[in-house]
Amino acid sequence: MNKTGFKSGFVSIIGRPNVGKSTLLNHIIGQKIAIMSDKPQTTRNKIQGVYTTEDAQVVFIDTPGIHKPKHRLGDFMTKIAQQTLREVDLILFVVNAEEGYGRGDQFIIDKLEQIDQPVFLVINKIDTITPDKLFPLIEFYSSKINVQEVIPISALQGNNVNTLMTQITNYLEEGPQYYPEDQVTDHPERFIAGELIREKVLHLTREEVPHSIAVVIEEMKTREERNVVFIHATVIVERKSQKGIIIGKQGSMLKEIGKRARTDIENLLGSKVFLELFVKVQNDWRNKLSNLKEFGFNEDEY
Repeated sequence: MNKTGFKSGFVSIIGRPNVGKSTLLNHIIGQKIAIMSDKPQTTRNKIQGVYTTEDAQVVFIDTPGIHKPKHRLGDFMTKIAQQTLREVDLILFVVNAEEGYGRGDQFIIDKLEQIDQPVFLVINKIDTITPDKLFPLIEFYSSKINVQEVIPISALQGNNVNTLMTQITNYLEEGPQYYPEDQVTDHPERFIAGELIREKVLHLTREEVPHSIAVVIEEMKTREERNVVFIHATVIVERKSQKGIIIGKQGSMLKEIGKRARTDIENLLGSKVFLELFVKVQNDWRNKLSNLKEFGFNEDEY
């Protein structure tokens, strides 16, 4: 039975790579469910974050940044992003205040003009520019696309995010509570654990290892009597040189990756974690359909 006056709906977060979509989602939900990196094209799967209050439930879908595909994985990521436009009640079009308008924005705008869903323009990273630069930015984007609301925010600092949430809730219609109030995502714990490991690889290797990595959770089991979760994970790379970088001198890099990932996973699970990491070379995996399916990128689902 639905609560009287209770609002709910699905909201897509879309934008060019690296505009802060995952940072925004994590801030709204209050914990890390989407990995964050200052490198583009971090997110690869739809991440559903669930925000619930007494009066509303908003289910967020964080998509890969739309970009010109360079391999099969890129095709998959772009396909997911475009698909979400037809599945939601509201779209948040996030742009980067610091970078301003780019060709990727126009590609998204062209797609948005082909659908009927309402759009909010969310100008992120306002903490990086002066106020006098914000208003011309609003005017420019408003001349490019017809939107219902324009909301400047800083996802990193949380500036104006509460206003954004109020506007989203106001816009949604009455509906059911889709998820239990204590559930924050629809992804299984092992998926998020793999994402947290991948995030640490991206952070620690910086420019030395591009986004040609995947993480596969080979085994994840709990020993109740010791309250310990044992995780065996493999980091997949495309070249032998990348394997050497991730392992590091005498295993130092892999050890640091594991240490940082374990801390986040323990916070996620509320249990002590024993994390065992291995590195495997799989040449050109991003262009091989069999590898993409093996590593969880199954385009048949979309």
